[in-house]
Amino acid sequence: MLFDRERRSKYWIYLVGCLIFSAGAYLFIHSGMGTDPLDVFALGLMKHVPVTVGISQTAVAVICLVIVAAWTRERPLLSPLFTFFFCGSIIDLLRWSEPARGLHITSAGVLALAVLLCAYGSALIIMSGFGIRAIDLLAITMNARWRWPFWAAKGLIEAGLMTSGLIMGGPIGMGTVCFLVGVDLLIQPFIKVNSGVLRMPNSGLSGTLAETTR
Repeated sequence: MLFDRERRSKYWIYLVGCLIFSAGAYLFIHSGMGTDPLDVFALGLMKHVPVTVGISQTAVAVICLVIVAAWTRERPLLSPLFTFFFCGSIIDLLRWSEPARGLHITSAGVLALAVLLCAYGSALIIMSGFGIRAIDLLAITMNARWRWPFWAAKGLIEAGLMTSGLIMGGPIGMGTVCFLVGVDLLIQPFIKVNSGVLRMPNSGLSGTLAETTR
């Protein structure tokens, strides 16, 4: 019974994390000040190939998981594929319905909210221990192999996505810089607050992420 309760708690944390992250990613797009690197790539690719954000993000997840599997010589995880497709599809839905039109705040305010939502959503997904985003998994693998800080490894991956998306015509701007700096640096502090202050269960890679501060 306890196991079932813990498992349900893990899945709820994961689901809420996906919803919060997707809302943040959508707000980056809505701000018109540049979006997160993954969506720079996805929206740039959509200008040349008839795909959705969800499909584009799933393709990126596949590449990341193949690299991790080859590097670790372990069977690739499948749950990150669902995460990328699920979050990407929510972003597609939000872009279609445009709920942020009712927000009466400045573009800078929308951007600040987007940073907080993406960082907090990422922290929850990692803490859930299920469906960790493929980019985060690759960054953690880079940390384990090269001893790079998590934020530096993740930033390098996202810089590559941003550059590729820019070449294809994806939207880039101050929002992209804010994501690279703000979101990547806030994920670990949010995990610590959730675990230490809010006493939320952490089924994720907390031990691995703790190494990134050394």
